[in-house]
Amino acid sequence: MTKNVIIIGAAGRDFHNFNTFFRRNKDYKVVAFTAAQIPDIDGRKYPAELAGKEMYPDGIPIYAESELVKLIKELKVDVCIFSYSDVPYQRVMNIGSMVMAAGASFMFLGPNDTMIKSTKPVIAVGATRTGCGKSQTSRRIVEILMKQGLKVVAIRHPMPYGDLVKQKVQRFATVEDLKLHKCTIEEMEEYEPHVVRGNVIYAGVDYEAIVRAAEKDPDGCDVILWDGGNNDFPFYRPDLMIGVADPLRPGAEVSFYPGEVVARISDVIVINKIDSASLENINIVRNNLRNINPNAIIIDGASPLSVDKPELIKGKRVLVIEDGPTLTHGHMKIGAGTVAAQKYGAAELVDPRQYAVGKLAETFKIYPNIGTLLPAMGYGDEQIHDLERTIENTPCDTVVIATPIDLKRIINIKKPTVKVGYELQEIGTPNLDGVLEDFITKHNITKKFGCSCNT
Repeated sequence: MTKNVIIIGAAGRDFHNFNTFFRRNKDYKVVAFTAAQIPDIDGRKYPAELAGKEMYPDGIPIYAESELVKLIKELKVDVCIFSYSDVPYQRVMNIGSMVMAAGASFMFLGPNDTMIKSTKPVIAVGATRTGCGKSQTSRRIVEILMKQGLKVVAIRHPMPYGDLVKQKVQRFATVEDLKLHKCTIEEMEEYEPHVVRGNVIYAGVDYEAIVRAAEKDPDGCDVILWDGGNNDFPFYRPDLMIGVADPLRPGAEVSFYPGEVVARISDVIVINKIDSASLENINIVRNNLRNINPNAIIIDGASPLSVDKPELIKGKRVLVIEDGPTLTHGHMKIGAGTVAAQKYGAAELVDPRQYAVGKLAETFKIYPNIGTLLPAMGYGDEQIHDLERTIENTPCDTVVIATPIDLKRIINIKKPTVKVGYELQEIGTPNLDGVLEDFITKHNITKKFGCSCNT
């Protein structure tokens, strides 16, 4: 008998789980998706063009997660599949208990059912939480491989918040491509650092189609880099799995889903931000990682800051803007902008909450513990406009921008600004140079320039 299924998600892993396990599986009928974490992604459909017109001629509706219990009963649901990331274990089982109390089974799909095999060597980067430093790590890996003359094609964890059919397969090779695909701020933050460095990045909805396109990229492809999102495990079967852990949030590596999965399957784990964390917390993270994955190579990493105009911070009242997801479902209380403001002697961090408008005001209500920081939320035009208005409303001397892109290119900021950057810096050995040298040798990848990774 065919079982009715709801996939509980957030416009990413949920679509991938459907595509890889359910799309042609006649034992199940997916009757709905539910959506959480990302604003304004419910109320639409997963379209028939992607779901398959034979089994899903009308597409699949997407509802708010708050309607889950009602939907289980109304749609006679047999199974609910939990399919989003960066969630504390307590919350995961709260949802599981709601599902089971409503009569349905509560399930997860793992790597064997969802990982796609590539014809190219795959390096995957994941993390134990949002905001650990995956993007820094990915950029460092690309830098090392490109010095070898290798063509690296990055594939980013999905962020399909627009027209899903048009976003089936997206290729970004230039900054102009970001405009072509009408990217949100969150998407630009992930894609732009890659394209400005000269490597192509793909994203979208259908990750089978995406990897096949990436393997045959017109600019060439020697290695595929999976640049993970949140703390999810990869969509592709990795030949080298690199995890990133955060000692500013000790214990998260064994208390968040699916971050612990990432920590357990990683061949290499970078403990990042050791320049900002206490020795006690670094050791908590190190011991937890050793207990659950004793065979992993552990690399110590720092995130040194670059600040373009520190003189605009000293003695000033500053508004600090940090990466949105890191502050919201990442639950971070401090980021690179905060560190820079403190390091260079800001007189005050101005609290933007009372000046927030529209979607930004809603964000502070949903995530009341963000504190005196402004998340760079920009999932749509309305939210981008509200971000601009909130910045304008906030009485400050300087705006400290600690997002991966310069917001001034996206929105009009009339006040003086400081741009904060940060890159991964490995401390001592082992390091990524050595790890990647071994990877190149193991997979018989031909270096184009014959130079050493250590130069």
